[in-house]
Amino acid sequence: MSGSTPSLPSMDALVIRPAYPDDHAPLERLARLDSQRPLAGRGPVLVAERDGRILAALSVADGRAIADPFAPTADLVALLRLRAAAESSAATSRGVAQGARDLLRRAGATARRRPAFARG
Repeated sequence: MSGSTPSLPSMDALVIRPAYPDDHAPLERLARLDSQRPLAGRGPVLVAERDGRILAALSVADGRAIADPFAPTADLVALLRLRAAAESSAATSRGVAQGARDLLRRAGATARRRPAFARG
């Protein structure tokens, strides 16, 4: 057995993130490449970026996606949909929990535990 370490396959860094205002031009370009309308102005957008280049984007509001037709992007769009669903689910859970707390508070219940009284 040699003392060398096996080399790992190189992996491209994939970043899934919200679109920033300065992503407007790359998103416009991506929409033109995909022969689609731009996603801008339709609410929050998630992007899949590899090596600093946006390859796919998803409108969180309506689920519409645009992607680079000259790159393998089906998996990227699927990841964007998963991320949007996870964020939506987390937001709904937070909203339900907050709604339950508000309902209990209005009903006069408190979340604080009261000390038990010692018996005699």
